[in-house]
Amino acid sequence: MPTGQRKDPFRNFRFRVEIDGIQQAGFSDASGFDSTIDVIEYREGTDPTSPRKLPGLTKYGNITLKWGQTDSLDLYNWHKEAIAGSIQRRNMSVIVVDEAGNDKGRWDFAGAWPTKYDAPDFSAKGNDIAIESLEIVHEGMNRVS
Repeated sequence: MPTGQRKDPFRNFRFRVEIDGIQQAGFSDASGFDSTIDVIEYREGTDPTSPRKLPGLTKYGNITLKWGQTDSLDLYNWHKEAIAGSIQRRNMSVIVVDEAGNDKGRWDFAGAWPTKYDAPDFSAKGNDIAIESLEIVHEGMNRVS
């Protein structure tokens, strides 16, 4: 990197979500991107007293999307199909965008489907935005860029 030129971190509020076949704008939150590899401890009788640690299953956290309620039913209907027993697995991506609007980081998720839907809370005493949320399970995460 040339002297005097610095690379600032990307802002966490500049992102977009792509889900195969679903057009939804204005997500306020996208969270839960994680992966964990289970540890299997193994020891034979002649080994020292500390076990060997072997890799086990890889598990992925559920993704939670939150958005201000609109008249779009696309995400709700995706969940409703799952309730009816018709799981529609889709590929999805979360993309971080820089200040100039260029894609800078991308996480791809395979075989995603909705496991939980939360309708907004309502209060006649407030002035908050009505927020819907969808919890999504998936079978793999890959950071592409």
